[in-house]
Amino acid sequence: MIEVFPFDGLPVPVLGLGRSGLAAAKALYRGGAEVWAWDDDEEKRAAAAEEEGIEIVDLTTIDWREATSLILSPGIPHTHPKPHPVVRMARDAGCEIIGDVELLARTQRDAAYVGITGTNGKSTTTALIGHIFQTSGREAEIGGNLGMPACALEPLGPDGTYILEMSSYQLELTFSITFDVGVLLNISADHLDRHGGMDGYIAAKRQIFHRQTKPRTAVIGVDDDFCRAIYEELYEKDEQLVVGISSKERVHGGVYVVDGVLYDDTEGKETPVMDLKTVASLQGVHNWQNAAAAYAACKMTGIAPHAVMACINSYPGLVHRQEPVEIVDGIGFVNDSKATNGEAAARALACYDDIYWIAGGRPKEGGLEACAPYFDRIRKAYLIGEAAMQFSQELDGKMPLTISGDLEAATKAAFADAKAAGLPGAVVLLSPACASFDQFSNFEARGDAFRDIVEDLPGEHVDPFEEPGVFPGSAGVG
Repeated sequence: MIEVFPFDGLPVPVLGLGRSGLAAAKALYRGGAEVWAWDDDEEKRAAAAEEEGIEIVDLTTIDWREATSLILSPGIPHTHPKPHPVVRMARDAGCEIIGDVELLARTQRDAAYVGITGTNGKSTTTALIGHIFQTSGREAEIGGNLGMPACALEPLGPDGTYILEMSSYQLELTFSITFDVGVLLNISADHLDRHGGMDGYIAAKRQIFHRQTKPRTAVIGVDDDFCRAIYEELYEKDEQLVVGISSKERVHGGVYVVDGVLYDDTEGKETPVMDLKTVASLQGVHNWQNAAAAYAACKMTGIAPHAVMACINSYPGLVHRQEPVEIVDGIGFVNDSKATNGEAAARALACYDDIYWIAGGRPKEGGLEACAPYFDRIRKAYLIGEAAMQFSQELDGKMPLTISGDLEAATKAAFADAKAAGLPGAVVLLSPACASFDQFSNFEARGDAFRDIVEDLPGEHVDPFEEPGVFPGSAGVG
């Protein structure tokens, strides 16, 4: 864990005591700050109170003239749809409002930084870049919105690199980092209520390129109109190096995938690098974009292309992201709980044939519109959570469906129907296209529950990782 020394001897309010907020409070205390911690959730306050140096203080009652900064957990609104009351008090008193990644940046000034953002794919790309760095012998810490909170990471010197997944919320609260390599994968409608609309969301994502000048690098996907516009604008300005990436088409001077083959044109040679269709952990066009981004980012930091290629081949994948769980009586089960919006679910649907689809939870804007091109792959849908009725109306007449209510009922029904149909290579796919908060604390808990349900199903179980080639094949298109 880092020590946040710039606040030594100063009172520092911390609002939000989830993983990132609690880690920030601990790091501030270790750096000598007087931590005033608060959370609206009484259970989180009680848990934090047991930690050394964490004083619970009701931030609605303090004299804000005593504080210079409020450390805000990224999930708490500070602008839209309306600021949290504590945020409003801090802002009225002239306090800066920053997040935990900003604390990392102010403390670890000598290290290099690689930042990854996008509506979809940022966790896989972050993990893949981290895998490439660490496997190739680079000193690196991986975290941010993925895995370890920023303040829980270890301190690094000038030879180290922080590889950070950055959400739009975190980017809005981070001001001191200039990323040596910033990666923007894609943009589609998400979290619009928190950003006041699409323009605000795009502006937040653009912060990944804040203050970049050469030789710092912007790696930008060009497969959607929003990102292509940003790519063209930055390329024209020529302030930083700009590398375009695509999973669908050639990009002059960029890194791209055509028919599953990764090409490197950063030196103008259109060099074929590797066949991504053979990488089991990166199946589907969306993962090819992730691989192109990771290859470009790592090459621009000086890692040799042959080393990057070898590390991509050895990448094991992430849990909850199209994770093969088990094969039970010939039926494959895939945990894609991380698919919390329609765009993400569509990417999973594109990868399999004969799908028994579990969807639902707390719905997001856009519904299932992005999934429509892949409805013909779905044999039946099993709808759960708050979105069940809404989704049933969207899907009515387009496929067989049932309102299952909860995950256990949906999983067991999908298994029974898949067995009865007897289709070779059938897959029960949990790809909810929804947030998890109606029935689970987070998407990880939802995915863990799915895995536990599958493991308890009766029948012959096969571990897909111990039996390569047995798992039902992916369509590999999308």
